[in-house]
This record gives sequence, C-alpha cells and structure tokens, in this order.
Amino acid sequence: MNILSISAHPDDIEIGCAGTLLKWKDKGFKHYLMIMTDGSMGGESASRRKEQERSAEILGAEDVFWGGFKDTDLEYQGKILVDTIENTLRKIQPAFVLVNYPEDTHQDHRALAQATISAARYSKNVLFYECVNSVDFHPTVFVDISPCIEKKFEVLQAHSSQIDKTHIEGLSIVEIARAMAHFRGTQGRVKYGEGFQALRLFVNI
Repeated sequence: MNILSISAHPDDIEIGCAGTLLKWKDKGFKHYLMIMTDGSMGGESASRRKEQERSAEILGAEDVFWGGFKDTDLEYQGKILVDTIENTLRKIQPAFVLVNYPEDTHQDHRALAQATISAARYSKNVLFYECVNSVDFHPTVFVDISPCIEKKFEVLQAHSSQIDKTHIEGLSIVEIARAMAHFRGTQGRVKYGEGFQALRLFVNI
C-alpha cells in the first residue's frame, strides 16, 4: 500500500503525522513525501532541503517530491498547484493522502489543503493532519503513536534550524509536539496519539 503525505513546508508533515507514517512503515507500507516549498522564508533554502532529506531518511520514506513553489505564495498559484499534486498522485497511486488541515492561520496551509481537496477528488482516503497554526481542529480519527514517540522527536530534531522557531520563548517544537501528542492521545484514550479529520475515509467491512 502506498501513502502520500503532502505539506506546504519542510517539517509540517513531521509535526502532524510522523508517528503515523512510522507505524505504517513498520507494517511494510511505502510512503512518499511531497513538499510544496523549500521553506526559504523560515531559513536558508539549501539547509532546509537538507534537513528534510535527513528527516525523510529517518522516516523511511521512499522518495521526496518537491513542488518548487515560492514559500508564502501558494494561495496565488491556483490551477498549477492542483495540477502538480495530481501529477504526483498519478505516479504514486496512494491508498491514503495526508495533508494539512484547511483551517489555518498560514495562507500556504489553507491554499495547499484546498488544492489537495480538488486534486484528490477521486482518492478514497483523504485525511487532514494538524499543524501548530491549525484553527478549530477537532479530530475524529486517532492513531496510537506511543511505540514510536521518541522516533517522532528524532525526526523533528532533523529540522535543526527550526527547533526553537516557535515564537514562544523557552518552548521548542519538540516540547510542543509532545504536548500535542499527549492531548490527542488523551482524546483517543492512549498515552500518545495523532489526530486526523477525514475528508473521506473508506472502511472495508
């Protein structure tokens, strides 16, 4: 089974669904990452690409696809953004598509989610993951990531230039990720969890 995770920036996927990807990898599923921008507004582009490649290696991703779009400018890309995602979907033929939640204070996250809704209109399973800027995110699907929580933190630490860029003094992204995992885990009745909202979730019975 193939999985495609899509993000606007390097490290969005790691925050939102790295634990789930690690569990799927352990089950033998193949997962691919698609990063639409190089995150150059949040750091030096070459460094951020290198960090993402290192993170993908730890995650066990089969490949990383780069969208090549300008950071902070996705909302103005329209059809070309949809077409780029569709092209990757045709290559991968994923059973699941994961993308950031549409309600978000960052314009790139909003634009990417909306473009993915269009591009993945024929995909059976489309799940939204949360980022730290998600708004009114109320998950209905939960994954127990307790067995791989420390590896999730290792994946996040691969993005070394971003660890302390939280705009909250004295709080690192790893600490935020731990708090999120505790909270979603509590909601899902486990110690550590990741939560998702489903655009579509096909259940075989």
